[in-house]
Amino acid sequence: MTDQPVCLTLIVPHQLREEVFDYLAEQTDLVSGFTASHGAGHGADVRLRTAAERVKGHADQTTVQMILAERDATSLLDRLRASFAGTKLFYWTIPVAEFGTID
Repeated sequence: MTDQPVCLTLIVPHQLREEVFDYLAEQTDLVSGFTASHGAGHGADVRLRTAAERVKGHADQTTVQMILAERDATSLLDRLRASFAGTKLFYWTIPVAEFGTID
């Protein structure tokens, strides 16, 4: 593992949104911030949990993205696996070539 930055993306069921936000906010040693947006999940592995989702044909989800060092992303994923076991959070990481702030 390296300090190379990665973008960690989490796909969170709508019902877990606030719980995951609170959890990430508590992980101050790894997470300095994140961005969240509304998503609509489609596919064979997506659980349609409510009658409204079954009628719409997609699951209401939240996409959460954060930039972390690769080793921190690995540590955070280990913590998420322990704290959110069985919740079917989807995730992926991609390398980040450049990251910064334009002032």
